[in-house]
Amino acid sequence: MDKLGRGYIVYGDDVESMVFDWGTLKFLSTPEVTGAERFSFGMVVLAPGKGHDSHSHPGVEEIIYVVSGEGEQMVDHQSPVKVRPGASIFIPADVDHSTINTGWEPMRLLVIYSPAGAERDLRDLPECQVLPPGAVPQ
Repeated sequence: MDKLGRGYIVYGDDVESMVFDWGTLKFLSTPEVTGAERFSFGMVVLAPGKGHDSHSHPGVEEIIYVVSGEGEQMVDHQSPVKVRPGASIFIPADVDHSTINTGWEPMRLLVIYSPAGAERDLRDLPECQVLPPGAVPQ
């Protein structure tokens, strides 16, 4: 890591966790963590049967990649589409979307925001519990 505490290689236990009633997020690359300026990158774990309400990110594009689990993805108020591992989902800026885990096991996603910043908005939501690096959500 450089003198600002930023590094090129970051693990999940190096960064804080943002915990919601529907799941947990960890952002491994943000301007604060790695110095990346044009995007942020993170991991999301959705609990079985849970998901997040429809929302949008003003001025921010998002890519969601399904690593494991199965669910339904809604984009731009269209009917939800079943998604499974290997799906790449592009969310244009300002477009409503939601992801629901329809399976019995956690659904693991990778997310990219461009430009970076939407992760800070999530962190500031009143329903978000922020845990320090290394802490395990209960």
